[in-house]
This record gives sequence, C-alpha cells and structure tokens, in this order.
Amino acid sequence: MNLIFCGTPEFAVPTLEKLLAEGFQIDLVVSQPDEPSGRGYEVKPPPVKIVAERAGIPVFQPAKLKIPATQEFLSRYHPDAIVVVAYGRIIPPWMIDLPRLGCINLHASLLPKYRGAAPIQWAMMRGETVTGVTTMKIDPGMDTGDILLAREIPIREEDTTETLSKSLSAIGADLMVETLRRLERGEITPRPQDHSQATMAPMLKKEDGRIDWNLLARAISWRVRGLRPWPGAYTTFRGKNLHVWSAAVANAPASDLVPGTLLGGGRKLSVVCGQGTQLELKEVQLEGRKRLSTRDFLNGVRLAPGEKLGP
Repeated sequence: MNLIFCGTPEFAVPTLEKLLAEGFQIDLVVSQPDEPSGRGYEVKPPPVKIVAERAGIPVFQPAKLKIPATQEFLSRYHPDAIVVVAYGRIIPPWMIDLPRLGCINLHASLLPKYRGAAPIQWAMMRGETVTGVTTMKIDPGMDTGDILLAREIPIREEDTTETLSKSLSAIGADLMVETLRRLERGEITPRPQDHSQATMAPMLKKEDGRIDWNLLARAISWRVRGLRPWPGAYTTFRGKNLHVWSAAVANAPASDLVPGTLLGGGRKLSVVCGQGTQLELKEVQLEGRKRLSTRDFLNGVRLAPGEKLGP
C-alpha cells in the first residue's frame, strides 16, 4: 500500500515509525514548516520531519494547502491512502478525493466526543475517566467523518496531558496499522458519527490556564493536570505569577474562608476553593524562579495569616 503521511508534532511520530516498521510504502511526508522555538527562538524542524529524513523519505512543508501550487505538487502522487495524524491543517476537498481509500485520520478521543484541536487536554480538564483514539475517514467537516475503528484506555489519577499523550500515541500507531490493513481487505464498514453526542475541544489559549479558585478543588485539580505543560495552570502570589505544576484534592474538612486563601501547616500548603473544598499544592514555580516542591517553596516565604492567591 502506497501512502502519503501528514503529521507534525511528537504525537504523530509513533504512527510514522510503526508504518515504516510494518513495511508500508510512504512516498511522501507532509509536515508544517520549520518554526522558531525555545528561549533563543532557534528555527527547528518538526519531529515528524526529523524521522522522515532519517528514513530517507521526501518531506514537503507547504505554508498552505489551499493554494494551486500545493494541489499541483501533491496531485503528482497517486497514494492508496493519506494518513493524517496531528498535522495541524484542515484537509481541503481536493486532497480528500485524491487517494482511493480516502484520507484516514487518527484522532485522540473517542469520537464524537472532543472534536477539535485539543481533545486530550479537554478530556482531562472535564474529569473524564476513560478516553481513547479513533480512526476516521476525513470529510469536509471538523472531525465529523465516519468512524473506522476505536480503542479506549482509562485515564489514571496520576496522568497529565504529557503522559496521556504518550499512551494514546502508542496505541494509536497500532490502531492505524490495523485500520489500513482491514480497509485494504474490505473488512471495515465506516460508521457515521452521532452528531447529537458531539462535544468540542477548541485550541487552548494562554488565559485558559488562569485558575478560578471559586471552582471545586476537584475541578481545579483536573485543570492542573490537563493544562500541563501548556499553557499551564497559574495564579498570582504577591503580585507575581505562580505556576501550579502539581496538586491534589486535600483530605480536609470544608473551610469557611474565602476561596483563594492559603492554608500553610508544616510541610504542606493548601488553598481554599469553591464550597470550602481544599486543594493541596505539590509543586509550584514563582515567576522568575525555579520549579519547587511546596516544602521548599514554604522555606523561602513566610505566609501572612489570611494571605491569598489570585487577584
């Protein structure tokens, strides 16, 4: 089976590597352009490009898909399928129609739940206990195509977006191989999505990370895990940003103090949240400082009675 592979970030790498290991012929890899990153804004290639070049596969990095030059170039190829994994661009109709088996997308949720750019983050932020991956045939909508196969996994209490992404990318790679082989043999009947059950997972913005201490402690803990590593869950402390890297619901009686009030005792630091619930902070990072355990953080500050986090 001849393929074109479209993908950009680390999440897409296991699928590309698995397809190569399983003997699929990948004629071209399409990835987003190199971009500046890091403190020095050094221009770096996306992870998928690095793997493709190491394997000797040609790489195409168009700034846009919806231009005649891109269509003319890709139309020279005659793939059996186009595999799309976290590519980061909407696939235009002419490209959907190019391969005989269609454009096959690996999506990091159990569709129709969490359509959009950030399904892993939003599943965690909304307290889901189960998630998974879905392969689907791309259509002109936003993650609305017919479902091919799906696999689910539990979301563990210790998971963050980082760890869950690794798990989903690994099982997704296996699922894509199975999908392509069964499609070729005619063993899959595409299943329309139930659009009435759809939920959206839009791209995150920096302001999504600001903590609202009026929420229940449980809801804030979900957000801390789901927003890691970007944009991160953050608040303010003495006029500076405070990044909360790790937190857990405190086993404590309800407090009648105002949400955002800090409760320090011994080596622990908790915050009063909505309805008197409490969130224990485990790891924090004050603006301009390094990441610390709350024990070390407390060694460097002396809390005043009634001191609060947030505006």
